[in-house]
Amino acid sequence: VQLQASGGGLVQAGGSLRLSCAASGRTFSSYNMEWFRQAPGKDREFVAGITWSGGRVVYADSVKGRFTISRDGPKSTVYLQMSSLKPEDSAVYYCAADRTSMKTLAVDYWGKGTLVTVSS
Repeated sequence: VQLQASGGGLVQAGGSLRLSCAASGRTFSSYNMEWFRQAPGKDREFVAGITWSGGRVVYADSVKGRFTISRDGPKSTVYLQMSSLKPEDSAVYYCAADRTSMKTLAVDYWGKGTLVTVSS
């Protein structure tokens, strides 16, 4: 699976952005899809995940109520709608695909990141 993330940019605190991750290659619908992020000097951390069926979503506590993950099967794309952004949300955001689990860094595939910068 090849993953291509896009949609990052500079936004003011309180604003919104939508990240997209387009998948190609193996069957998109077989994979749980996730978003992680990594701020400078910090470890990569889980942000949100959605199961292969779309039937379950999970979020990090830090983004609950502000971020929404979704997937579009026919387009083989997963989205992360981010609202009420805070400066601490600034990071490189990575999408990932995994057949069996979520919330761990041991994923099957990583995409290249997209930078999100939130100004105060």
